[in-house]
This record gives sequence, C-alpha cells and structure tokens, in this order.
Amino acid sequence: MSQIYVITGSDEGTVAEEALKVFEKIKPEGGDDFANEIINGTISNADEALSACSQVIQSLQTVPFFGGGKSVWLKNANFLGSDRTSEAEATKQGVEALLECLQSGLAQDITFLISCGALDKRRAFYKYLKKEANLQSYDKPDVSRDGWQDEVAHLVRNKARDLGLTFQGDALELFVMLAGEDTRQINSELEKIDLYLGDRREVSEDDVRTMVPLSRAGVVFEIGNAIQKKNGARAIELVDQQLSRKETAIGILRASIIPTIRNLFMAAAASDGKNIPNGNYNQYSAALDSLPSNERAWLPQKKAGGVNAYPLFLASKSARNFGLAKLREAMEATLDADRALVTTGLDQRVVLHRLIATICS
Repeated sequence: MSQIYVITGSDEGTVAEEALKVFEKIKPEGGDDFANEIINGTISNADEALSACSQVIQSLQTVPFFGGGKSVWLKNANFLGSDRTSEAEATKQGVEALLECLQSGLAQDITFLISCGALDKRRAFYKYLKKEANLQSYDKPDVSRDGWQDEVAHLVRNKARDLGLTFQGDALELFVMLAGEDTRQINSELEKIDLYLGDRREVSEDDVRTMVPLSRAGVVFEIGNAIQKKNGARAIELVDQQLSRKETAIGILRASIIPTIRNLFMAAAASDGKNIPNGNYNQYSAALDSLPSNERAWLPQKKAGGVNAYPLFLASKSARNFGLAKLREAMEATLDADRALVTTGLDQRVVLHRLIATICS
C-alpha cells in the first residue's frame, strides 16, 4: 500500500469531506499532536507556495520526538493546478523539491495526504502521484452537459436517505434544479430541510421552495419553469432580476429560454401520436429508449448511451398545454430573438419581454 494519499477535484465539499476521512484513517494509533501535522496549502502568491512546500518537506523528514508513526496533511493546496501562481518559478521550485523528496522515499511509518482542487496533469508531479499514490478525484457534474441532473439527483437521493428523508412527486427534481451541483450547498440545504421537517420525513415541493434559495442554476430553471407554466409575468420578473445583476440578455436566452422551448418541443414531438407515459420518470425514460432508433436518434443523448430523458420528462407535462404547432412557432420566435440580440441594436430587455409574451400567450 502506498504511503501517499491524494484527494482532488472541483467538488470542494466532497474533497474536504473525503480528505478528513482519510486523515482520520491514517493517523497513528495513540499518536499525540506532534504525530499529526497539518500544513495549510491555501496560499496567495508563489513565495507562500514555496514556503508551504518547504514546510511539508521538513515535516516529512522529521520523525516524531517520542518515536512512532506520523501523518502529514497538505490541506487545500491551491497551487498545484495551471493558474498564474502555479506557473510561477518559485512555485515550480517548491513543487519540484517536494517531488524529489517523495521520490527519495518516505520513512516506513510516515504517511502523507494531499487535498487540492486541481492538479496539472501535464506536470511530472501529477504523473508521479498517479502512479505511486492512492489518488481519488471528485469533480462537480458539468452542468453544460446533458444528463448532469441525473447524476446530481442520485447524489441527493443517497444523502437524503442517510437523513431518513424521501421526496414526494417532483420535489427531488425541483431540489436539484434549485440547489445546483455543489455538494456543500446540497448538504447544507438537506440539513436545513431535515431540521425544518422535524418528525415529518417526506419532502414536498412546497418544502423545497420554502427552504432552498435560488442558485444561479436555480434562477435559470425558474425562468424556464415559469415559461412552461405560461406564467409570463413571473418569467419577465426573473429575467429583469438577472439583467439588473449584469447578466447578458443573450446569456439568459441561450441558458434558459432556448433550452426550455427546445425541451418542450422535443417532448411534444417524441410523444406525438404515441402513448408515452409521463407520470413516472423511469417509465418515461424506458419508453423513449424503446422507440425505434430513427425516432430517438434526434433526441438528446447521454454520453454513456441512451436518451437523456430527464429534461424531456420535466417538460413533458407542460408540453401538452402548448401543442406541437405552438411550440414550433415558439422555436422560430426564439431564433428570431437570438438574431435580434446578436445583429441589431434593439433594446435587449424589450426583445426578451416580447419573446416571453409571444411564447406564453
């Protein structure tokens, strides 16, 4: 077994949680404070990075005064990626010196843990760790990719189960869209709901709306949700809020309105003339996957294969209230609005207001 452990990834909450578990595991039994050393790796410049590496090397090479094992933790290192500080000469010197220390071998009863947000995979330091260390990576789901909601929903469901919580109806889907993909945010919101419910263990949509504030992804979802319900006033209110926060009109259009209309259109087209059940997600997903290949090839696909049914399922109930013809017109209207925002000098707020009014009429 390696004496070196690495916990890394963009999911800061999970990285911090898992790193603490590993540190508790590798601590020497019966060891005192001198046998467990934590070096802060959150630095603000290259000189501090060099100093942190020097502290780690000194700690790894210093055996406990009273003998026995020792664990060293370089915690929350932010200088191992590919940013400006990480590329500075002093930082490189420090990391190279640390690499030489590790390559020369650690004393038998020394264990070393690194927790960090990013590791530059081009560097010799990463290549050594990948080969020699117990390396675990925890990245946030990429919300720009189709299917991220499925991944987050699975995470939320498991964490909720640990608290004895279950979600009613579409409450889980709403929680995912409002809380976003950040593990710390998810844990915090679940703990708040747990306290709020008391002895009650089922989470309703009203509970989620009451307790979970809107993340940026949540605002995007709420704009789309208002459009799906034909609540133009609410959609316009949220758009104005985002514009006042310096979000761009084209960004709002492409992040929220266009995906909403596209999902509504696809959901309507996929079920046109077919009996696609939309009361249960698993049944809906299975029904889409069972369609002939030529009828599902144009639907959004998961990276691992199969139709990415999640956004279509969320849109399917509302799609029936629009109808396929109306949604085809809405698709054309969003295209016209996109062109207007990119190629003309029309007031951007007015362009979005008119588009929402057209869709929701």
